[in-house]
This record gives sequence, C-alpha cells and structure tokens, in this order.
Amino acid sequence: MSEFSPGQRWISDGEAELGLGTVLNGDPRSVTILFSASQETRTYNTRQAPLTRVAFGSGDRVIAADGWQMTVDDSREHQGLIIYLGKDANGDACELPETKLADTMQFDQARDRLLTGQVDRNDWFDLRFRTLHHYQRTEKHPALGFAGPRIDLIPHQLYIADEVARRHAPRVLLADEVGLGKTIEAGLILHRLLLAGRVERALIVVPDSLTHQWLVELLRRFSLSVTLLDESQSQALGEGNPFDSGQIILASQGWLFANPNRQQQALASRFDLLVVDEAHHLDWREDGSGAGYQCVEALAAEIDGLLLLTATPEQMGVESHFARLRLLDPERYHDIARFKEEERHYADVAAAIEALDALPESADARAAIDAVIDDRESQALLATLANAEASDEQRDTARDQLRDALLDRHGTGRVMFRNSRRHVGGFPERRLHTATLALPSAYRRVLRRLERDEDYLDELLIETGLDHPDVLIYPDAMYRELSSDPLNAEDWWHVDPRINWLLEQLSDDSGSGFAGEKVLVIAHHRETAEGVAEGLRTLGGYHAPVFHEDLSLIERDRAAAAFADEEDGCQVLVCSEIGSEGRNFQFCRHLVMFDMPQHPDQLEQRIGRLDRIGQQHAIEIHVPQFEHSPGERLMRWYHEGMDAFSAPHGVGSDLFEAFGDALADALLDDEELDAIISETHAMYTAKLAERNAGRNRLLELNACRPARAARIIDAVRELDADKALPRYVERALDIFGVDSKDIGEGLIHLKPSQQMLDGLPGLAKGEDGFTATYNRDKALARDDVQPLSWEHPLVREMMGRIVDGTMGNTALALFKHPSIPGGRLMAELVFRTHCPAPKRLHLNRFLPPTAVRVLLDESGANLTDKISFTGLGKNLQKVNKSLSRDLIKSRHDQLRGLLDQGESEAERELSSIVEGAETRMRAQLDGELARLNALAEHNPAVRDAELAALESERAALSDAIETTRLRLDAVRVVITVDTDG
Repeated sequence: MSEFSPGQRWISDGEAELGLGTVLNGDPRSVTILFSASQETRTYNTRQAPLTRVAFGSGDRVIAADGWQMTVDDSREHQGLIIYLGKDANGDACELPETKLADTMQFDQARDRLLTGQVDRNDWFDLRFRTLHHYQRTEKHPALGFAGPRIDLIPHQLYIADEVARRHAPRVLLADEVGLGKTIEAGLILHRLLLAGRVERALIVVPDSLTHQWLVELLRRFSLSVTLLDESQSQALGEGNPFDSGQIILASQGWLFANPNRQQQALASRFDLLVVDEAHHLDWREDGSGAGYQCVEALAAEIDGLLLLTATPEQMGVESHFARLRLLDPERYHDIARFKEEERHYADVAAAIEALDALPESADARAAIDAVIDDRESQALLATLANAEASDEQRDTARDQLRDALLDRHGTGRVMFRNSRRHVGGFPERRLHTATLALPSAYRRVLRRLERDEDYLDELLIETGLDHPDVLIYPDAMYRELSSDPLNAEDWWHVDPRINWLLEQLSDDSGSGFAGEKVLVIAHHRETAEGVAEGLRTLGGYHAPVFHEDLSLIERDRAAAAFADEEDGCQVLVCSEIGSEGRNFQFCRHLVMFDMPQHPDQLEQRIGRLDRIGQQHAIEIHVPQFEHSPGERLMRWYHEGMDAFSAPHGVGSDLFEAFGDALADALLDDEELDAIISETHAMYTAKLAERNAGRNRLLELNACRPARAARIIDAVRELDADKALPRYVERALDIFGVDSKDIGEGLIHLKPSQQMLDGLPGLAKGEDGFTATYNRDKALARDDVQPLSWEHPLVREMMGRIVDGTMGNTALALFKHPSIPGGRLMAELVFRTHCPAPKRLHLNRFLPPTAVRVLLDESGANLTDKISFTGLGKNLQKVNKSLSRDLIKSRHDQLRGLLDQGESEAERELSSIVEGAETRMRAQLDGELARLNALAEHNPAVRDAELAALESERAALSDAIETTRLRLDAVRVVITVDTDG
C-alpha cells in the first residue's frame, strides 16, 4: 500500500456503498477517510486498512465534481496526488486532479480484476448474481425486519411495530396491558430500524431486575447482540466513554440514574434511539422531578427516537401519565390542564366511530359523526356513507376512510399505543381460590389490641418503623419487627399457618392442589419471601429459590432459570414484589398471593406474570387469608369493589387515588369497609363505562387496525414460505465452508468445516455449531433451535460479504452446445445500480442495489433475452486458473470492447429503474406527507419537526435517486468449445 497523503482518493473494499473517499489526514499508524457522498468518516489502521487506491488508466471515463466528464489518456503524479490528462466531451485537452473527482464515482474492481487475469470460481459468480437478486427482493419487501425474529405472528404487535418503524425518529409510548408483548413490540421496532439503517445505535435503560431478561430476549428472539454496561464493566473498558463500546447498549436504571458522570457520558455518546422500560417509575411533579426522570428527560432531548414502555401509564395518576407524554413531546404536552380538558371530548369521538356502522339508516348516527368533523373531505365521506343510493362498495370504502381519519385526528393515538385484553382476545380464564385460615395467637393479640385501643396504632408504627397500613396488612412483618417481645421468640414462619397450608397444597394430588405442577409464590417483602422459602425447606423439604431485589442479577437469573427448567427444575419459586414486574412465567399456571399488595396495579402486575399471550391454561390464583384480618378486608376491596381478579380493567389507579386513604383507615372496621366497597364499586362501574366510551376505546381502535395487521402477517408468511431461501442457503453454506446435515423433523445442523471462511456468526472454528430450522413453529417450540430466514445474522453476513466484497465478481467458463461452433467468446456482464446516500434515508425500500444482466457474443450481438442466466449456467464447465489467464490475455482487446458495449446496453435499462424508484418513493411519501399535513390541522400530536423531517427526507431521496448510476459488478467470460472436443 502506498503512502497516504491528504486529498488522495480511495475506496473501502468492504463497504463499497460508501462511495469515493478522500484522505483527510494520516500518520504511520492510522489514516482517516471522508466518504462525502454517504456522509461517513472512517479511521483505519494503515497496516490492515481494507482500502484500494483509485487510479484510472488510458481509456477510462471519469466524472469531475462539478459534473463534466473526461476520457483519460495519461496521468502524472505531483506531491503524492494523481493528475489525470485527457479530453473532455468536446474533444478538448484537459486536466483533472484526483481531488476534483466526483464523490459518487466508483472504482470498477470487476473490470480490472478480469483484465489482469484474476478470476474466481464459477459457482461463486453464480452465487453472487443470485445474492443480488434476493437482496434486491428482500430489502424492499414490506416484511423487512419482521420475518426473522422468533415471534408468534400476533396482529397488534406487528401493526404497532410497522406503524412506529415507518416514522422518522419515532417517539411513542407503548402501553399495552400486562402480558400483551410490549418488549416484543420494542424489539421488532428496533430490529426493523437497524436493518433499514434508520438506527445505527440504541440505548436501552431498564430496571435492574430486568437487564438480563432484556439481554436474553434480544439475543434469543431477535438475534441482536447487546453490550450490558454496569460500573465494573465500564471501569474494565478503560478511560474512554463506555457507552461508545457497542452498537446496542443496555444499562440498568438504578446504576445510570444514580451516577451523574455516567449520565454525561451517555449524553456524549451519539445514539439514535432510546428505549426506557417500566417508565411509570419515573417520578415527575409540576414542582419538581426525580433523578430518574431528569436523566431520561436529558437523554430524550438529545436522542431523536424514544420508546417508553409501561403497562400502567396512569399508576401514579393522570399527572404521571402526562409526565410520560411530556418526555415524548414537551412542546405538545406542556399544559396539564389543557391535556385534561382534551380528554373530556374523547367519548364523543369514540361514539362517532361506533356510529359509522349504523349508517345510512340512522339519522342520530349521522348527527353524532357530524358533531366531531369539520373538514370538507370528511363531510364528503359522511355524505357518501349516509347516501342510501350509494353502492355497498362505495359505503364500505367511505366508512373505512372516515374511521381512519377520526382515529388519526383525535386523542393521543399517534404517540400512545394501548391494547387491552378485551380488545385483543384469546386470553385464558382467571380463577380465584381463597383459603380462610385462623389467625395465629402471635398475630391475633396485636390485632385485637389495635381494635380496642386507637392510640396503639401510633405506638406500633413508632415501635416497628413500618408504615401505615403495612403494619396491618403484613402481620409477619409486624411480628419480625417486634422480635424483642419474648412471645416472638420463634421465626415467624413457624407460627404462620400459611406455610402449612402451602405445604399441604404442594402435596395435594386431588386436583385442587399443586402436586406435580409449577407454583409461583409472590409476597410483598423480601424478608417474607426468604421466610417462605426457609419454611418450605425446613418443614417440607422443598427447595424453593428466592427472587428478590437484593440478589445480584446473576443470582436472580439463576433462580428464574431453576424454576423454568421442566425436567430438573424446582417446583416452587418465591418472589418478593420485585418479581411481579417484567418477568415472564407463563409456563406456570398457579399463582399464590401470599399476601396482598397495596396498589391495584401491583396486583395486576403479579397476575400478569402468568396471564400473558401464549398461556395455554386457565390462571389459578390462590389467596390464603386470615379470617377477619386487615389482609382479608383488603382482598375484599379488590374482589368486591373492582373485580380485580377476573380481568385487568385499567381504572385501579383512579380507585386507589379516590379511596386509598379511607381504605387504610377501614382495615379494622367491617362496617366502614362495606361502605367503601359499595362506593368503590359504583365508581368502578362509572369509570369503566367512561373509559371504554372515551379515550380507552379510541386507543384500542387505533392500536391495531385489523386490515393492515393482516397484510403485514401475510407479507411475513410469504417470506416464511419462500422456497428460494433453503436453496440459496444451501449453496451459500457450501461455498463458505459450512457443513449442513439434515437431522430430521425439519431440522438441520450447521457446523464449521476445516475450510470455513472466518467470522461467520455462531460458527466459530473448532466448535459444534448450531441446530436450525426454516419452520417458525418449530423455532418457537424449541429455544435451542435457531430460525433461519433472510434476516438471520448468518444469512445476512454471507449476503453482505458478497454484495459488499469482490467474491465471485469475475469468472471464466467453457460452454458446450451442439449448435454453437467452438472458439467463440461471450461476455456475461452484471451491472448494479449505485446510489451513495446516508443510511438514515433507507433508500433500499425504493431502490435497493438492482442487477442488470447483459450477455454479448464476440460480434457484439445482445443475447440477454435469448439465453437465461439459469439456462447458460447449466451447460458451463470450469477452467483452471492458469488456462483462464491465458485465454483472457489472448482476448484482451476484444474483452475491452465488449465491456464498453455492455455498459451502453445496460444504460438503456437505467432510466426505467430510476423512474420506477422515484414513482414508488413519491407514491409512499407524498401520500404520507399529505396525510400528516391534513392531520396536523386537527391533531397537535403531529410534530412540526416530523413534518419538516419528512419533507427533507423526500427531497434528499429524490436527489439521491436522480444520481443513480450503473457500475459493473461482475463479469463472466464464456468460451464455446466443440461438443466432440
């Protein structure tokens, strides 16, 4: 490699799509290259730089930066830079220094490799052409990013992912109810954005207890490698910014929120997308906010894309919900009073949407719709819908368009997606089982005194340090805090009958017990969970891992894994309250609530660990309760006041805000409790009706539009059933040196061979490889089997090496055919569209690298339409490299002429390719821009920045498409031989 000098032009061997690069600076150890066309800068080690110096020879045509062209006659060097000498389009002599070459030019490696006698294997050329074909087809496929993940094809998840991933720098709140798959939705959005190039780096911030779960889920479901950062890992990385150490960074909220220095480093590292799980924990008030909220607010101001995840957006009240929306768009959500006022009008809009089905018969329905629309287009649709003489097809189309318009233009539907179980359907039944137990004397004596002596509660709160009503609801915690009392000498689990009840259930095989089945036990306090586990071990010999907040992440994962193991795992897992957030235990159907949580949303989170999409059995909820105790009264409030155990309803936060304080005071008084239950149930009924009629109904209708979801699923299934995939993969594996063995039942085992090329994902030399399948259902049923698809990292790596590298871009073969005399020459040329553009534009959805094949005989006749690629390939024979070089050398001048002619033939196809790409781009973006501009007049959730970005994107895409050029990607020389020779 020659010495690097500023101004020299080089190209990247591995990233040809970057375009022509310019040396900015260099030293003996490194060189920095600017690729202006794609707005990228790279720094390379000079000893290992995958770079090729651009040097054109006599006869080559080059383009100047200001657009004029010249044909090179000669060149000279001045201070390390090449100056080309030649003639312009008018035949006038001219000079062009390499610094003035157009950035969009490409160095034609195939041509130079061929003319210097460098040829690859014929099957490599064949694979290259097929790779270009499949790459073009899959890059613009509507299922891109959704076909590869290991997921069930669930409509609402795919709809949300598609809707959000289409947006420029999406900023949304994913607020599906517990168990509906928010993590999967976030993973799908991230996966598609990464494949499309719209996101290059992402920061994921989750509660401490969920870091390893996210790590495993992203790898297992989406094949995404993640860098998990904590303090020890950050320190191990040295003095640099640890957030620069990976493409996808996963950090715990506890660590990041408590460390201002690390927050500044996260801000300094450039991310395109921020994902925050369990976002309802972020504390905000009008008069101030917590450290976590401040951290996320600062990051959200710097990072374009933002996904907030929470199953309980209103757990802390409407102000808390407003705070989440404020993070998404502080300009739109700056006035909480205005926000509350807007929500009051949602019932009218929901009623109008419901009324669409009553037209044209109902005049009342027309009036309900007319009351919430004010634009001519919607009025015209309504007129069509109400016209009794319109055809059924016309009314159906008008109804669909008007429904979409109403959903788009009202409420928080663009920034918040919330599906409910009622709307999604298909969830199992929940069954409540209660067991009434006698209060042990150690608990009873304290409660009886509390009932007699009003002042004793204050004394007990001081003595135990517990909060009210914890001291009443959790008698075991009270017992532990009063351990200095001589009557409390035994461990609490020795005196608590719930332990013996649990042991009896674990051994009961009558059908009402748990014998032989997995059981999840959740208790509020860590100490209670540890005591339950100790009691089960000591009194019954059961090994029950404990999952609580003070365990390390590895210990928590070990406990969860021991519980999940079907063959050798434990029967029982005991969790503290932390176990009711984020973790998925849907393989289990028995939930024991050892005690009651104080907040309705915590109760729902507990049940939601089992009651999830994919649960195959009814959820059996078991509640042991002490007769006439505060815990029993709290359970009655949940059950009788809001029917909390049968299904989630989303109004628990409002009910707790209204009655929480009064309930705490009534836990020792049955009469007072009865009144509160009655009032709670009345408010529950009213709130449920209000929510279902208003915003919740709008959100449900907007969070999954069935027709569009069905189209996405059909697109994914189309790729799932693509018969070309296994044929292509088999060819590629053979060429890349991977052994493939069919092991039956739709499974194959992939293993590195001794000849395997280095660096293939999941296939390290000397290791056993992995088992894979093309069947989605089999991959879902077995975590040890990888789903092979066009998006699998191994397939994408092989395709990427071919598309971006030189493998197979030259070949020479012999062709035997009885009707063609021997000694004739044909040139099979494959040109490819080249259009350098920033990745964020996702140009490939409209114009992926597109192959143009040209087949010429030695006379210049175009045989492309007469002899297909497959037809030609079937009759070819390989030639050794020594003979190939001699044949090419003897036909040098002839080949140069055919290469030039082939370029002219291919250019005839370029205009239609460019026109088609421009048409596809305009059809999508013009329609989207018109829709958003119209929507912005009615719905302030459409950000001005989003509109400006879309307009800028459209203009940039149009400019990029206009600069599309063809470059020679591969060439195969074919020599005919006599059939008897």
